Amino acid sequence: MAISSSSMASLFLLLCLAVVIVAPSFLGAARPPTWTGGRAAVPGVETNAEIQELGRFSVEEHNMRRNAHVAFLRVVEAQRQVVSGIEYYLRIEAEEGGAVRLFDAAVVVKAWLRSRELVSFESAA
Repeated sequence: MAISSSSMASLFLLLCLAVVIVAPSFLGAARPPTWTGGRAAVPGVETNAEIQELGRFSVEEHNMRRNAHVAFLRVVEAQRQVVSGIEYYLRIEAEEGGAVRLFDAAVVVKAWLRSRELVSFESAA
């Protein structure tokens, strides 16, 4: 029983396609950092208006909840994680009692509900 050249070509193409699809998983290729569950750094934090606003919101919310007097200066680092919405992990530079300090905050944003919630706010020291 002979196999035609067009059948051979189709089999070869199918084999190549299978290798291209399966090989990355065997070679340990990492998933993109934006998949659900993985944290990813937010680039350009210093000039990102949305991130700076989330930092300001975090400080204001913390002040309101704890009757504190922390003055927002800027967000210096941020990561985000896709959960039920997007959770942002912020490193905030702020002034408290005349000293510049770093704080870590976590904020969950659910754009479709137009909501944001401060999950945690604590000293980074």
